[in-house]
Amino acid sequence: MQYYSTNGEAPMADLQKAVVKGLAEDRGLYMPERINRLPKAFFDDMPTMRFQDIAYNVAAAFFGEDIDGDGLKELVYDTLQFDCPVVKVKENIYALELFHGPTLAFKDVGARFMARLLKYFKPTPSPSRAGGETDFLQSKTESNDVTQHPSRTGGAGGGCNVLVATSGDTGSAVANGFLGVEGIHVFVLYPKGKVSPIQECQFTTLGQNITAVEVDGVFDDCQRLVKSAFMDEELNKHMMLTSANSINVARFLPQAFYYFNAVARLTSQLSPLTPDIVTCVPSGNFGNICAALFGHAMGLPVKRFIAANNANDVFYNYLQTGQYEPKASIQTLANAMDVGDPSNFARIINLYSENGQLSPEDTHQRITSLISGATYSDEQIKETMRKCYEETGYILDPHGACGYRALEEQLQEGEVGIFCETAHPAKFKEKVDDILGIDVEIPERLAAFMRGEKQSVPMPNDFEAFKQFLLEQ
Repeated sequence: MQYYSTNGEAPMADLQKAVVKGLAEDRGLYMPERINRLPKAFFDDMPTMRFQDIAYNVAAAFFGEDIDGDGLKELVYDTLQFDCPVVKVKENIYALELFHGPTLAFKDVGARFMARLLKYFKPTPSPSRAGGETDFLQSKTESNDVTQHPSRTGGAGGGCNVLVATSGDTGSAVANGFLGVEGIHVFVLYPKGKVSPIQECQFTTLGQNITAVEVDGVFDDCQRLVKSAFMDEELNKHMMLTSANSINVARFLPQAFYYFNAVARLTSQLSPLTPDIVTCVPSGNFGNICAALFGHAMGLPVKRFIAANNANDVFYNYLQTGQYEPKASIQTLANAMDVGDPSNFARIINLYSENGQLSPEDTHQRITSLISGATYSDEQIKETMRKCYEETGYILDPHGACGYRALEEQLQEGEVGIFCETAHPAKFKEKVDDILGIDVEIPERLAAFMRGEKQSVPMPNDFEAFKQFLLEQ
């Protein structure tokens, strides 16, 4: 499978390059040259299949041309060492619980898959190249080691360096997915004072090959620093860089796994009824819903989608007007969705414009025929959390509350809705306890992080300062 850039000015890349580079040379996001539809027999069998088996079939459609069958099966099965169950909250509304992984957030799936895929692609120096460049030749690694290019020098420069910007859960999922992997160093950039204390402790207390960088700014600033690093020639000569944000195809594509599993689980619960399924995704950087849309293009039997936003309503406004106008992000109760210029918007536009073949007007019409939007203030989020808890006993986190409310407001007769509960409510314990007047129990996995000591590097919102920091590693 070849991958092209959404900006259309970079050479085609194979999977290895797309994963290792993260971002194309023209600053565009990589897209697979085609999306393979899954056969009818798969969908007929899906309600009786295990999660791992469903995911393997989906993964084979994306990655099967580039990874041998046994290797891909090992990648998928090792990634999914936990369930993503579908839980009934009220009549016709179900939660897809994505918080049963190691860091209790949906990003565990993509982060764990990407870490394993990087280990699968073993960096080896090309004898035909000089000056620190590297070819990535596909070979199945037999250990956690990632071989180092002999021209690189110690510290972070001595292997593969993962740069990741986080507004909450990405940092912890990526950091824990790569923790202790020899030859890979992870730099987690996060906005100072704008992630929850529990989220922060999940990636600032790890040490080893994980460095937390506390940026004096907002998430969009962190994302800008990461993108600028990829484009800087001097940095890329000094160190091998890749990204584990949802801009990376190895991070966002595997998130399609749990949408297929959710439809299978819901279908088996409701059998023999076959209702129209609506999937609602709380959305920030739009990697999660983008994976669902790719799944839909593969044949996922979902009638339509809802992108639920907090007060950061750039995509919602696009749906209403057809104009995409990014702006500075606003800090909200649902902080992991505090994104004012979502990267994966480019992938959505590219997907529905057929790589720029359709006009903006036709592209907008195609998108709005499949996706509706919602936007909620902090007060509306709090109100939804209280109402759901009082009526059903189910504890929503602030992000899931956006998805739940959108389904309540937008479901039509004959439809059944699934919303993503993207993180365990204990990750936002102070907020949830205060809003609901309860004492949310902290799972032991989370408590263990909280006992650690914070280690972070303060960083101004300035690329030259960040670049100098990396050059010194």
